[in-house]
Amino acid sequence: VQLQASGGGLVQPGGSLRPSCAASGSIFHVMGWYRQAPGKERELVAAVTRGGSTNYGDSVKGRFTISGDYAKNMVSLEMHSLKPEDTALYYCNVVRVITPQLKLDYWGQGTLVTVSS
Repeated sequence: VQLQASGGGLVQPGGSLRPSCAASGSIFHVMGWYRQAPGKERELVAAVTRGGSTNYGDSVKGRFTISGDYAKNMVSLEMHSLKPEDTALYYCNVVRVITPQLKLDYWGQGTLVTVSS
């Protein structure tokens, strides 16, 4: 399984970014993004299931929108109204569900998002 993320960068507060991630090598059932800021634990940003259900971290609700194309195994994250506290390494994550008890997680290399004036 390979994941290739792109689209991070430096943006001013209030700005927008749209990172995306392409996955290959398997069939996936959940695709999403996590982030980790310096000195903090990794946290869920947003995820979308093959069935179209979405889940967002509380701090990004109303500002970020996740979209997944399971035919192409691509997931993107539209980020608006960015704040300095959104600064973090953003990791693409995909999940293959083998059974309800066995799920395989795969992680991308991380793309840096910096929100600063």
